[in-house]
Amino acid sequence: MESAAERLRRQIEFIVEVDQLKEVFRQTVLTQSRRAENSAEHSWHFALMVVVLAEHSNHRPLDVLRILKMVLIHDLVEIDAGDTFAYDVKNMADQHEREARAADRIFGLLPADQAREFRALWDEFEAKQTPEAKFAAACDRFHPMLLNCRTQGHAWQKHGVTQDKVLARNAHVAEGSKELWAYAVKMIDDAVAAGHLAPGPKA
Repeated sequence: MESAAERLRRQIEFIVEVDQLKEVFRQTVLTQSRRAENSAEHSWHFALMVVVLAEHSNHRPLDVLRILKMVLIHDLVEIDAGDTFAYDVKNMADQHEREARAADRIFGLLPADQAREFRALWDEFEAKQTPEAKFAAACDRFHPMLLNCRTQGHAWQKHGVTQDKVLARNAHVAEGSKELWAYAVKMIDDAVAAGHLAPGPKA
């Protein structure tokens, strides 16, 4: 049986390892300085979003603590796998496989019981079947749309993303929160009207 000292050592090593998430940069930029957001900042902002917006979930009551655990561990896999831009079709092809390998390694640093718990939470988020996972996924997708709309479409314009792609990529927000999705659609329409997001090909 693992000693208390060994258990603590493994937990501390995990905490030190995941400090690296602060150095994984995303395509979205911050609303003030316009520097690239890092994945740790995304996780914090995303977690706060869950707390503030939980009342808008399609499913209530929610286990908010469970969602927060999912949110805080979900992107740790990017330490190994990197951040995959939402509209990068090529890199998305093997995203889950790369991230699953990373989950095995990173969560495996923890004592066995915590490693199992964290991996189960990560898998739950990925599957998007439970009310908690659906709301977590809704907030995860809403967050970069919000930052893009508040930075004049920075990442969208940089990568030539169009309105039809944004709507198609993020439609499952509605599975977690119809209210958030309605807000997002209006926000996207406003971005198009302002010239911050291209409307895409005509039907």
